[in-house]
Amino acid sequence: MRFPGPSAFKDFSLRDEVQRRVVTPEIEAMIASISKRTGSFGYDAWGYDENRVKFAAGIMKLLYERYFRVTAHGLENIPPDGRLLVVGNHSGQFPMDGVLVGYALLSNAHSPRAARAMIERFFPTVPFLGNLLNGLGAVIGDPLNCAKMLEAEETIIVFPEGIRGSGKPYRKRYQLQRFGNGFVHLAMNHKAPIVPVGIVGCEETMPSLGSIDPLARLLGIPYVPLVPTLFPLPARVFLNFGKPIHFEGDVESEADVTERVEMVKDEIRSLIDKGLAERTRIY
Repeated sequence: MRFPGPSAFKDFSLRDEVQRRVVTPEIEAMIASISKRTGSFGYDAWGYDENRVKFAAGIMKLLYERYFRVTAHGLENIPPDGRLLVVGNHSGQFPMDGVLVGYALLSNAHSPRAARAMIERFFPTVPFLGNLLNGLGAVIGDPLNCAKMLEAEETIIVFPEGIRGSGKPYRKRYQLQRFGNGFVHLAMNHKAPIVPVGIVGCEETMPSLGSIDPLARLLGIPYVPLVPTLFPLPARVFLNFGKPIHFEGDVESEADVTERVEMVKDEIRSLIDKGLAERTRIY
């Protein structure tokens, strides 16, 4: 029988110490205050891992408050319970926009919510990343997944621009790209309110000069951004949440759905303009 050497105990102690410092009593209380249907091991049907979320929340608290120095307005517009779609503009190459919106909802003093994020299909193909994101509540952006979670009264973060938004070059910053219509269909079919959010600052965290298309094709991913930094820059981030929008299912054609999509898009655009007016400097 082999006994672990001193280094193993040292590693274990270091891991415990990091866990203790990151998962503070404040973080424990925050997660405990959120109603989440998890099994006895802390998981739910889509892979949400309560322990992993606690650790991530501790890290995100530092990034949210000290690195990106986030200013969030309109969190009182988030309903305290029930199914919900939080719909925003997508940007920044690295998915910090979804992470910051998620932490804003999680730490919301008015009505904390543990949100899901709809992610692109290529993310789970990246080694380790798929399982990590899944444990934090992210789910592949499939309409069936989204529908089932809405029926389970989940809060879902949606970026209807998809990679058109996250992969756009810096010269197109804060120019909304084409929105898909799927989120409005889901909102109507499942009677879910939409809370729009305008995100300002993530465009500057990792500005892209363009995409290295030959490398993207070789790797089988949508784009490989040409960026001046490998890590997100500490841009100040502003989040503005609008009032809930309710759509009935009284449409006669896809053109009617597109018209409603444009209504949400216009609201997000005005919230972006609000954020741009608020900030006095980028970094």
